[in-house]
Amino acid sequence: MTDAARRDELAASLAQVRERIARACVAAGRAPDEVALVAVTKTYPASDVVLLAGLGVTDVGESRDQEAAPKAAEARAAGATPRWHFIGQLQRNKVRSVAGYAGVIESVDSVRLVTALENAVAGRPEQLEVLIQVSIDGDSSRGGAAGDDLWRISDAVAATTALRLGGVMAVAPRDWEPDRAFEQLAVLAAQLAGKHPGATTISAGMSGDLEAAVRHGATHVRIGTSLLGMRNLLR
Repeated sequence: MTDAARRDELAASLAQVRERIARACVAAGRAPDEVALVAVTKTYPASDVVLLAGLGVTDVGESRDQEAAPKAAEARAAGATPRWHFIGQLQRNKVRSVAGYAGVIESVDSVRLVTALENAVAGRPEQLEVLIQVSIDGDSSRGGAAGDDLWRISDAVAATTALRLGGVMAVAPRDWEPDRAFEQLAVLAAQLAGKHPGATTISAGMSGDLEAAVRHGATHVRIGTSLLGMRNLLR
């Protein structure tokens, strides 16, 4: 496929996704500009990031550092400088690399990871935004903070000078109805914002459930398949 054809394909998908977000916002009694799109580009090439940036996409999500780091560098060399969101489980030995390109870490789920991130970005003029990944069903084996860990982690982030607590992120458990999952997340998000007033971001909702996420207050939706197409897992 030529670059022009791929650009047209992405432009059409982007228009459809933005229309879905706008309709979901209207249905929820919210303004469309209250919900930001994070384009999840994992398994897709840097050329797609460049094209999306040219179409006005400002936020891009990746989940594996070994793919994201060179992709971010390639996109930057081509003139595309979106804000990169790291949305996958983050190992502490990858922290320094991820902090080198990511503007937001959405998957913070331990105090030890907070400490590692703080050390990695200490001395920088700008703070690194972090979201606490919440395990909605309490099964932290898939990543995410459960129970009182949310409060311990949020207090640890707030006590740093190098990090800024943005809010929460979650994925609806597969065996839960999305409305039930995101309603529960909204309760936790409100409690967190009550304790830390600046922590108002709620990153929730993907291609299959963005409408439910918007109904329950999502400020960011992470869209991959509906925007870029079905992933080729062999890439």
